[in-house]
Amino acid sequence: MKPRSLDSRNDISRVVTRPDFDGVVCAVLLKYALGIEEPVFWVQPGRIQHGRVQIGPRDVVANLPYHPECGMWFDHHYSNRIDLPFAGEFDLAPSAARVIYRYFRPKFGDRFRGLVRQADKIDAADLDRDEILHPEKYPFILLSMTISGNDMQQRPYWDRLVNLLGSLPIEKVMQDPEVARYSELTIEANREYAVALKRHTTVQGPLSVTDFRGVSPAPDGNRFLVYCLFPEAVANLKVYRHEGRTVVKIGHSIVNRNCRVNVGRLMASYGGGGHRGAGACRFSTDLEDTYLPQIIRVMTANRPE
Repeated sequence: MKPRSLDSRNDISRVVTRPDFDGVVCAVLLKYALGIEEPVFWVQPGRIQHGRVQIGPRDVVANLPYHPECGMWFDHHYSNRIDLPFAGEFDLAPSAARVIYRYFRPKFGDRFRGLVRQADKIDAADLDRDEILHPEKYPFILLSMTISGNDMQQRPYWDRLVNLLGSLPIEKVMQDPEVARYSELTIEANREYAVALKRHTTVQGPLSVTDFRGVSPAPDGNRFLVYCLFPEAVANLKVYRHEGRTVVKIGHSIVNRNCRVNVGRLMASYGGGGHRGAGACRFSTDLEDTYLPQIIRVMTANRPE
């Protein structure tokens, strides 16, 4: 897919991305490459998909679905691929940060090489068992877990991470008082999450199902841990309710890599999206009794495309 002319990229003045580790790294790269000083506009993908945010030609959208009014767009999600000319780049890379890094490579020199490598590793869930069970031993992995996209009140913290990662080595970043505080909270939350996973997860054939619909707020923590706790499953489906809607998140196991379902494609058919190995959707709770069994049926059948 070839991008259209980039004559307007010097007018870009705002980064629009999602609040996860890949999004934070995207913001670091774009602010540096394009000289952007304005704070990041943090957006969940569903708000882009449903037209609930105002995007214009001075915005560069990254790690999110395409918006026709944006000035530039960078992404790597299977379900977001488009067949239109646009300024920017799309590629099925390990991370959206990698797409941006390649595009602006001459501007970076050797800068950010290690940071982008970590974004690849974390977003592609390329982790070993020790990294999953003991993230506190691995600074980038722990840092990624401090970013909770479900709490938009954390915007100042995400902005802080963009500034820190853009200027300091990871050792200094982890010593920042706010980062240290969030890291301690995350370590404790991971301990509690392990208990919640064991209590609310069942195995249905090749699928582990974590049902948090009866818990409010839904527990959150180490998203990779469920694969170690239920190694016989090839994928995990997590379902919970948030703001009056049902949320379904699915991921291929990274310790039992035998899931054949394209999760991004499956989630797109229910109004969501994602990669081949991970994705999410949300829908009205009155559709729950129809949609959820359908999704579980596809996942437990575990048939290839």
